[in-house]
Amino acid sequence: MSQQQDYYDILGVARNASDAEIKKAFRKLAMKHHPDRNAGNKQSEEEFKKIKEAYDILSDAEKRKMYDQFGHAGVNQQGFGGGGGPGMNVNFEDVFGDIGDIFGDIFGGGGRSRGRRHASGQPGAHLRYELTISLEEAVFGATRQIKISTLAKCKTCDGSGAKKGSKPTKCSKCEGAGQIRVQQGFFSIQQTCPTCHGRGQMIGDPCSDCHGQGRTQQTKTLSVKIPVGINAGDRIRLTGEGEAGTQGGAAGDLYVEINVEPHALFTRKGNDLYCDVPIDFTMAALGGELDVPTLEGRIKLKIPPETQTGKSFRLRGKGVKSVRDGLKGDIFCRIMVETPVRLKDTQKQLLLELREQLDKDAVDHRPQAHDWFKTVKQFFDQFKKN
Repeated sequence: MSQQQDYYDILGVARNASDAEIKKAFRKLAMKHHPDRNAGNKQSEEEFKKIKEAYDILSDAEKRKMYDQFGHAGVNQQGFGGGGGPGMNVNFEDVFGDIGDIFGDIFGGGGRSRGRRHASGQPGAHLRYELTISLEEAVFGATRQIKISTLAKCKTCDGSGAKKGSKPTKCSKCEGAGQIRVQQGFFSIQQTCPTCHGRGQMIGDPCSDCHGQGRTQQTKTLSVKIPVGINAGDRIRLTGEGEAGTQGGAAGDLYVEINVEPHALFTRKGNDLYCDVPIDFTMAALGGELDVPTLEGRIKLKIPPETQTGKSFRLRGKGVKSVRDGLKGDIFCRIMVETPVRLKDTQKQLLLELREQLDKDAVDHRPQAHDWFKTVKQFFDQFKKN
């Protein structure tokens, strides 16, 4: 390897580059030239060695100072030079940080976060439970009891997996770390311990109930507090109520997903409620007053004269209290004018007389119908001309 190529040029950074800029440049180049991504490519292997050597020097404050003052001669005299041997042991956990998962497969699953997870046991899985509630429960809140079947901590061995009276022993292969470091080519990598499979412990005499797993299938009853204003699709998180972890690992969480039953009167949209209010055509024409429902009781609704079907009236503050900001929505009452059915002969006669009276002054009494028929006539007249 040439010792004359400038380390700053190798990483593609300025001489006054910060530590963060140097690390970022190394990450990018290491990803590109890593030997496991370029199997059999000698050129990439050599490039990776150069990149590693440059990073070794420039990422160390003392080495960088010597290099800036004396160049390659300064670091070589101090024994800082790269090449191979021990200097090629890359601490990828520190270098790659949050992107360790990208290199997880390359380095045999050995990232820093995985190592800690293995050493403290495997965490339990999260669980999902669908809970259907009434609209009233969603609006006012409630407490519901649910039953779930899950892998819970074994009561016999208290989750250790070992037979009562015995304890798990430290794995002799990895010394309890859950991972081992092996040499592959010119650098060392970290892998899951093949003996204990990352647990860091060995169970010589397993528990007869859980067979060394530390968990058994159990059914448990949980109390779920439904907050005021919750809506369909919202989730309630019960921390630690999921599956139990293994070998002391943390338990998962239980996510309760909310469904709301259809209501006989109301339809909910956000924090507002909608309902249809049927009235007879005499009330629609003359006006009046009627009781309409809310979730807090009845309320008087005044219907003005000449109300048309589809007209909506707002009852402010009678809707749902928001689970997030506490503001209350409204109720919208949509008027549906009902046509009378199963009329008696005398009733039909009265309606015929009424129609005759209304037809005499259709423009005044039925303006929408008058305008509609006028538009239809103009349409057909234009159709005849064409």
